[in-house]
Amino acid sequence: MRVLIAFDKFKDSLTARQACELAAQALRAERPDWRLDLCPLADGGEGFAEILTLAARGETFEFSVAGPRDHAVTASLGLVSLSRIPLAARRRLQLNLADSARIAVVEMAAASGLVLVPLEARDPWRATTLGTGQLIRHAAEQGAGAVLLGVGGSATHDLGLGALSALGLKFLSADGLRLDPPVPAVWPRLRRIEGAVGPDLPPIRLACDVANPLLGPGGAAAIFGPQKGLRPADYASLEAESARLAALLCAHCGKPRDLAEIPGAGAAGGIAFGLMAGADARLLSGSALVADWLELEARLAVADLVLTGEGSFDASSWSGKGPGALVLRAQALGVPAHVFAGRVETARAEPGVALHGVTPAGTPLPAALQGGGARLLASVRRAFAAVSGPGPSGA
Repeated sequence: MRVLIAFDKFKDSLTARQACELAAQALRAERPDWRLDLCPLADGGEGFAEILTLAARGETFEFSVAGPRDHAVTASLGLVSLSRIPLAARRRLQLNLADSARIAVVEMAAASGLVLVPLEARDPWRATTLGTGQLIRHAAEQGAGAVLLGVGGSATHDLGLGALSALGLKFLSADGLRLDPPVPAVWPRLRRIEGAVGPDLPPIRLACDVANPLLGPGGAAAIFGPQKGLRPADYASLEAESARLAALLCAHCGKPRDLAEIPGAGAAGGIAFGLMAGADARLLSGSALVADWLELEARLAVADLVLTGEGSFDASSWSGKGPGALVLRAQALGVPAHVFAGRVETARAEPGVALHGVTPAGTPLPAALQGGGARLLASVRRAFAAVSGPGPSGA
């Protein structure tokens, strides 16, 4: 029996790699004769840089950069040879570079992530993407021919202005005072933008799997603001300032205002919009790129069974992201799949797919996060201790 074990992260509890290793541990205990292929997944958030860099046998470099609340954090980026990236993934990147070029893999969450801010200190008015811009700058200084930035898991809603300030733009008050970092708390004073990104900045590709525009009821502040600490009473003012700053940035960079309406422009507090406007970055599907980069299609083709999962598996998981996309592809190939998630919130039933909720209903969040590893291990062991064949055994 050949089993593909491909988990995404359990947010604030387990990394994708840890989840894969726990599932493998459980299977080795119950089914020691099965052959296991561990393939951690990433969607642009935590683990993105590590997973892709290791898969392409690249190098990792660490730097001290500004964290989301402007304190110093140590963040890493990967450098991989273009020649070591699978051809399908290279085509998605759409880069006109020699095979010898090196691609920097940068993870926004490493410098500007929500996990870097304690729950009681989360506040999108004061969080900055400055450190993400510093990582991009370090990548350029390391000679990267292009930067692949995974956007996700951010603590920020600064439209990427912090990142752009690290790359050459200046954000000024009416009297010419530089506002640094240009977090939303100082936006009422922000009246002018000067400068541009340096000519040495390599092309930027944004790995993103959300379709939210920057503004409106489906925009960044409305959908993602609350998890970053935005109070309902502050939504209208943040939305209004976001619209004003977006127009100001587009005017300065010579971009049309409808750039803010592009699906995905609202990703990670609008950094996708900001880097498209100020640095000519391009959006691409993170899950599709990761699937090609990790050669998931070939690994699925030789698998008899798939185990996958993430922290929360809900209706949105079926819309092309990580484990959901993997399960649907496995289903199309006739490969049975088991999904293990901390929380399962979808009534959708798919033939050949078993859904397992790892956390008992009513478990307080702190306890759920703290005991996630033990519960995942136990859940996988239960699922495969009683089965006599490869197929799903129920939810």
